Amino acid sequence: MSLIRRASFSSLLCSSAFMLFSQSALAQAGMPQPSAAQPGVAQTGGLSRTMVGKADVSVPGREAVVAKVEVAPGSRAGRHTHPGDEISYISEGEVDLLIDGQPPRTLKAGESFVVPAGVIHDAHNASNGTVKLIGVYVVEKGKPLATPAP
Repeated sequence: MSLIRRASFSSLLCSSAFMLFSQSALAQAGMPQPSAAQPGVAQTGGLSRTMVGKADVSVPGREAVVAKVEVAPGSRAGRHTHPGDEISYISEGEVDLLIDGQPPRTLKAGESFVVPAGVIHDAHNASNGTVKLIGVYVVEKGKPLATPAP
């Protein structure tokens, strides 16, 4: 990986962490947070995605979207794709990740994964607790963040 690419990726991750910690600090200070009735929250079945930030990246026509993602106990995200790469970090819980063409993997808090653009995948939470993760999506501008897949 080139030095410029590493620097860009490091900058993206640092910015993502800053945005998440800033939102956490607001919550602790009693400031209002997004809810299912507010913009920035996408919810389907047992999956919710709260948009934390969005910014242009060094690749023309692409942007980075940072989201807090939760998968409810006993729920599935549902088979879907993204119009760009997903880079995610499990912050709480344990999830079964199913990526087409790869063997299933069980991931737990402290682990991460990458799903390439356009690859069909799903996440299953077979536990009794909510799985929480931080997703960074480097996607094509103007396209939906996720598209259901058969």
